Amino acid sequence: MRMYVISIATGLLVGVIYALLNVRSPAPPVIALLGLAGILIGEQIPPLVRTWIKPEATKVSWVEDHVKPHCFGELPGAQKTDDTKRSA
Repeated sequence: MRMYVISIATGLLVGVIYALLNVRSPAPPVIALLGLAGILIGEQIPPLVRTWIKPEATKVSWVEDHVKPHCFGELPGAQKTDDTKRSA
């Protein structure tokens, strides 16, 4: 969300500077913006169709998503040696 606020604030600042300098904005024509909107909408269609064709099973475990795929791989404490396997 912060990135969007910074982006709009920067755009407003540049717009004010252009107005003060009497410079026309190099914004693309409306047809280009409509094409970009079409691309963004089109990117969302394949994942939507995939979920309709083959829905994924609902995950109920928070551990599966956030704990198991650790960014550094398996943590050192999670590895069991032969000694700990025998004593357990």
